[in-house]
Amino acid sequence: MTVAAAYAQLGAAQKGRGRGAPAYSLYVNRPVGRVIAAGAYAVGLTPNQVTAVSAGLTFTGIVLLATVPPSLLLGVVVWLLLAAGYAWDSADGQVARLRGGGSLAGEWLDHVVDAAKLVSLHVAVAVGAFRFFDAPVAWILVPLGFAIVATVAFFGMILNDLLRARAGVAQAAEAGGSSPLRSILGLPVDYGVWCLSFVLWGAPPVFVVVYSMLALTALAHLVAALPVWFRRMKHLG
Repeated sequence: MTVAAAYAQLGAAQKGRGRGAPAYSLYVNRPVGRVIAAGAYAVGLTPNQVTAVSAGLTFTGIVLLATVPPSLLLGVVVWLLLAAGYAWDSADGQVARLRGGGSLAGEWLDHVVDAAKLVSLHVAVAVGAFRFFDAPVAWILVPLGFAIVATVAFFGMILNDLLRARAGVAQAAEAGGSSPLRSILGLPVDYGVWCLSFVLWGAPPVFVVVYSMLALTALAHLVAALPVWFRRMKHLG
């Protein structure tokens, strides 16, 4: 199958838009992932191989954060690596759909890599800031707290889907999907926006402010979401 044919076939095999899906993930990452998936499928890559490429790009960027002194160039490189890793992460599931459906092992691998990158990214920020920034040492608590928030949010969303499926309830993707306004409001908690923030890595005083605001927004979003998720689980029970 050619890249064009694979791309066209994916048009009829896209996932529904989840309620509140943030704008970057919805309007940028998924379409880019579709192009990557079409190319990957055309050259014969498996979903697990696509996941491996995603992991390689992402963790290269994460290691650079913790080991290389900050600069504007490094910030751009890290952003590109993380953004490319995110796009390839979107592609693995699309390749699986082109191949007729994914496997439980592939889904497990994808989620494990996602969980690892969410923790590692914020820990790398803490390490890099401790080594290279002039920020107060107490600020290191911000990325460590961000790691906790991101991990709990990710686990909560995965567990929501798991328990809904066990109860025989359809996944959260809905007809009509996420509205443009809701998607835009979700940008501060969009992983793609977190990746973009690293273009400021070479300007630590600015990065510290922007990253702290993203961390606070993620915390507020989680605090608001947890009671809602809990009520939905009670209704399912």
